[in-house]
Order: sequence, then structure tokens, then C-alpha cells
Amino acid sequence: MLDQLQNLDKDIFLYLNNLGVKQWDWFWVLITEKETSIPLYLFLLYLIYKKSNLKSLGLTLLVVGLMIVFTDQFSNFTKDYFQRLRPCNEEFMQYGRFLAKRCGKFGYFSGHAISSFAVAVLISSILKPYYKHIFLWMLLWAFMITYSRIYVGVHYPGDVITGALLGLFTGYGFFKLYSYLLMKVLNNTQQTL
Repeated sequence: MLDQLQNLDKDIFLYLNNLGVKQWDWFWVLITEKETSIPLYLFLLYLIYKKSNLKSLGLTLLVVGLMIVFTDQFSNFTKDYFQRLRPCNEEFMQYGRFLAKRCGKFGYFSGHAISSFAVAVLISSILKPYYKHIFLWMLLWAFMITYSRIYVGVHYPGDVITGALLGLFTGYGFFKLYSYLLMKVLNNTQQTL
């Protein structure tokens, strides 16, 4: 059963990876780089600051930082535990396209997928009262980052699906933490007035 799932994952990977078009390679290589999202992160932090205050912004930075550390360490732990080779390390990759700067050794599950979906859920949950369509836009952004990992040849579809699902739950959990801490901050502020 596990072998059948892995073969299916490989077949779907090769299909999706080979859908790539040379004229669009630059775009997906750019999207897959973490630094590309920095302007979006700065813009979202500006929106949070604009709709709240400096304390809320500081709390957002703290919770996002904790969440990124959690997703990164959790992803690294599972990669070392399962030790599933990335597709770019497999012999069948001669039939695929490898475009990334580096391959890495193990890939289950995708760190890009868990972190981008977690950030999408957390930040869109914070901003949803002010921007009603932000959740859809953030999910589209997370999906593009996640798909780019298949496009450039470093993750199987199963890696990114698992990472995306875990990211959705992680983002929701950290939003609950953010909401709890925000109430504590607001209660402490009101008591000092």
C-alpha cells in the first residue's frame, strides 16, 4: 500500500513537474525563494499596524516569529525522522526538471508549505475584520509557493499537501494563541488606566 502511494506520488510529481514551460521557469524559481515574499510580509505588517497599534504589531511579530520557529523545527524533525529523499535526488529525475539552486537531502514534508500556509491563515485571520477577501489572496499566495516546490523539482505532491494541511492547522492554532495574548495585553492595558 505504501509503495503504491509512493509510486502515485512520483507519477503525479513527474506529470506536474513536466507541465513547466521554459518561458515561465524564471517566475517559479523566483516564487520559490523565501526572500521574494519579504515585501509582502512588510506590507501585511504595515496593514496590521495601520488597523491597530504598536502593541498589536509587536504581538504579531512575536507570534509570527514563534510560529516560524515551530514550523521550521517541526519540518526539519520530520525530514530527519522519515528520511524520504527529495525527487531531485532520485534516479527518475532524469525524466523531470530540476531548476532550484539546491536540492537538500530529505523532503517529507515541505517546510515552505507548512510555513506559507501557517502565515496565510494567521495573518489573514488577524486582518479579516478589515479586508474581507484577504484569506483568499493569502491562500493563493501560499498555494503558489507550495506549487513552486514541485515545479522546481524539490518536493513531491505528498510533501506539499502534508505541509499545507499542517500549515492550516498550525496557523489556526497560533491565531488562537495570538487572540489569547491580545486579550491579556488589552486587559493589562485597561487595568493600568
